[in-house]
This record gives sequence, C-alpha cells and structure tokens, in this order.
Amino acid sequence: MKNLSLMITPSKPNFILFFSGMAVGILILMVIGIYSSNQNAGMNSKIILSGQDADASCRIITPKIPDNINFAGEKVPLGNFEVKERIEREFLVNAYWYSATILGIKRSNRWFPVIEPILQKYNIPDDFKYIPVIESNLYNSVSQASAVGFWQLTEDVAKKYDLEVNDEVDERYNVEKSTEAACKYFLDLYNSFKSWTLTAAAYNMGSNGLEKQIEKQKLKNYYNLLLNDETSRYVARAIAIKEIFLHPEEFGYYIKKEELYPPLMTTDVEVNSSISSWTDFAFNHEINYKILKYYNPWLRDITLTNKKEKTYEIKIPVKGSIEMIKEE
Repeated sequence: MKNLSLMITPSKPNFILFFSGMAVGILILMVIGIYSSNQNAGMNSKIILSGQDADASCRIITPKIPDNINFAGEKVPLGNFEVKERIEREFLVNAYWYSATILGIKRSNRWFPVIEPILQKYNIPDDFKYIPVIESNLYNSVSQASAVGFWQLTEDVAKKYDLEVNDEVDERYNVEKSTEAACKYFLDLYNSFKSWTLTAAAYNMGSNGLEKQIEKQKLKNYYNLLLNDETSRYVARAIAIKEIFLHPEEFGYYIKKEELYPPLMTTDVEVNSSISSWTDFAFNHEINYKILKYYNPWLRDITLTNKKEKTYEIKIPVKGSIEMIKEE
C-alpha cells in the first residue's frame, strides 16, 4: 500500500529522503524564529517623540476627553451620546494627525501672540484663536471657494469689513488686519445669535444658512441642531485642538520649547507713494524680495500703484534677526 503523504520509490536512496526532511525542518524552524523575532521587536518598540524616549509600548489608544469642557465659556453637553461621540471623533482625528498637529503647535507660538491681543481688543473670547487653526492651520492658504488667509475670508466679507482686495494688495493675507476683520464679523454674528457657539457655526456656514436651520428646526442650541457635516464638526474640532494645544503631552506630543517657531522680530516702514519695484525696495532695506513677501504676504504684485497715496506699513525684519543667504 502506498503512503499518501510521502511516496518512496526503490530508485531513490533513503539518504536523499533524510536530507530532504532535514531541509524542510530547518526551513520551518527559520520561519518560526523570524516570526518570534518580529513579535518581540514589535512588543518592545518604543514611541520616540522629539528625541525623547516616551517609555511606552507602541499602542493605539482612544485619547481621554476631559469630563468638563467648554467653548468660549459655553459648556459642552457631553452627557448627550451624539455630542460626546462627535467630540471624540475630532479628538481622534487631530490627536493622530501628527504632522498637521505638530505644525499647528509650532506655529501657534509665533502667531497666537499676534492674534490674542486683537481678540481681547474686540472682547472676543480667547478660544476663537483656535478658529484660524481649524480653518488654515495658521497658514496663508486658499480654499476651493477662494477663501483666503488664516481666517479664510471671502472677498465679499473682506471688503465688507474694510479690507483692501485687488491685484496689488490683498489684506486677507495680512494677519493683523484680517484678524481685525474677523473680529468685526464675529461681533455682528454674536449680536444676531446671542451665543458664541452659534457665532462660530455661522462663521463656517454663513448667517443666512444657520438662520434657516434654526427657523426650520425650531431650536437655537448648536448641539441640538442638525447641520451639514462640516458645520456640525466645526466647534468640536476647535474644542479638540484647544485641549491638545493646552495639554500636548497628555496626547503624546513632546515638543521642546526651542523647537517652537519664534515670533518674528520686525520694524515697520511707512509707504505712502507708488513703488515701481518691490525687489529694489527690498534691496534698499538689505533683504531680498522673497523675505519681503514672507513678512508681507498681502503684497500681491511686484509694484504698487497707490494712486490715492494711501499709507501702508511694510514689515521689515529687525537687522540681524535672520541670516541672509549670500549670492555666490
């Protein structure tokens, strides 16, 4: 009777079978060894953050949400399961979106000192400084809807609140002036909705759209309203960013103070005439056009006509505050 698992014919010497069996056995032992080694390596791996040994196993966990949280002094009703899960979603997304969150934390050290006093000047809650983080991650970006700058202002809104927008100047890219415009907009929205949470929601979806939903649903609490996905996540995202930025190490972010982006050291130069070449202007102030544009991104052309002789404040880096690259 033939062995179904291994057939041996008289023409093959038994020692061939012996060595074949040994080879199979060695191969199996090697596979087991490699697997065990990889398992041990995985269990002993560490999370290294900012050059520090966090002394923790590589685990994916749900970030802890504080028991009591608020936005602009208005309590978040975490007792409602839908609200809690909505908030948790944003904690998960932002806590594990490492690159964007690290960049946001680094940039906030540079730009929050610029934004905070302007919010205070207009009596806008300090929590609104997280709005440009969720809008643009503190970067002068342009949306698909042509909203521009840190605060993602459309051209109509910008002009309504006294920002200049044309081919040569677009003050939506000016952090100070766009923050002023955003504050004026927030005050108008708050006067309409009497709630800072609804103010933030209206900033995202527009006051007309929010008013229609309030009228349709006969409710005026943000957390009770059924809104589009983006607006329903909007305040939750700001809340998550706020908690992560305030307590970064609790969410696994170990960023050294010297790794944060420092505030820009600048001096203002007044310009009330036309400029035929911003490149030459930059050279006259011992910088180049790239640096001039970095400090003044609202300058949108190489020239300035300025027929009305308007006074502009041009930011120039304090001498010695940056290292200029020499041409060969």
